[in-house]
Amino acid sequence: MMTINESLAGDFILVGFSDHPQLEKILFVVVLISYLLTLVGNTAIILISCLDPMLHTPMYYFLTNLSFVDLCLTTSIAPQLLWNLHGPYKTISPTGCAIQLYASLALGSTECVLLAVMAFDRYAAVCRPLHYATVMHSRLCQSLVGMAWLSGVGNTLIQGTITLRLPRCGNRRIYHFICEVPAMVKLACVNIHANEVQLFMASLVLLLLPLTLILISYGCIAQAVVRIRSAQAWRKALGTCGSHLLVVTLFYGTITAVYIQPNSSYAHSQGKFITLLYTIVTPTLNPLIYTLRNKDVKGALKRLLQKDRAQQSEKL
Repeated sequence: MMTINESLAGDFILVGFSDHPQLEKILFVVVLISYLLTLVGNTAIILISCLDPMLHTPMYYFLTNLSFVDLCLTTSIAPQLLWNLHGPYKTISPTGCAIQLYASLALGSTECVLLAVMAFDRYAAVCRPLHYATVMHSRLCQSLVGMAWLSGVGNTLIQGTITLRLPRCGNRRIYHFICEVPAMVKLACVNIHANEVQLFMASLVLLLLPLTLILISYGCIAQAVVRIRSAQAWRKALGTCGSHLLVVTLFYGTITAVYIQPNSSYAHSQGKFITLLYTIVTPTLNPLIYTLRNKDVKGALKRLLQKDRAQQSEKL
């Protein structure tokens, strides 16, 4: 039986995983551990990239922004989710719901574009190595990151505002664990066909277009490496692009299943678990992927630790 507090008039009810009370206890532990790892891992990448001068390159500038986006995305969702999983109270205020919807949609959209920008950076590094510094100059990098953030903010202002303005006729039960556009649209008591078409078109632009650019970039990288016909070139390309490809696969493989699928297949449990993957699990894995597969980050961490030990020794 579900234990849902419905006493607060006007508040939304996040049904979440209430139909599986035993699962809630397991998910609470998983989400808590994942959130803590996300905080530690992404904060570490940001600090290392900022503090080590050797990492002041376009690749780590983009990685720093990606870590910040992941940090904020998980923080916009995990605390509320943990609160709901921990006890019988499953409510969220209208203001809190609006903030969560705007924040998660903006950050998710920003990450879609940012991953495409990072793919272009890898294309320039592999296919234009002699001109890389000229092509990926600081002004261009800042413009590309700014474009990613503007795309995310613009999308959330349009989609979020339209969704929140839909008449709900008192419907307050959200069959999800977060205030997300596909779940919020279902509360409307009017014909939502136009909204579904609009959401699908926005998803095409901010999901499939960046994904297409990513695939084109890596197609060019593969062609360049094949022409070289060198095992060393293959290893270098894999080392340069492997981490990013893995992150792209994890993120796009889950988020597209939510936003680019027929409405009838957006089942309660399926949609919730897929969303859990790209909002909680993927931001946890990203720092591990980049640190475990990246010699530069490991080397920077060692240098910072050695520097810290040297300073402590001098004080003693």
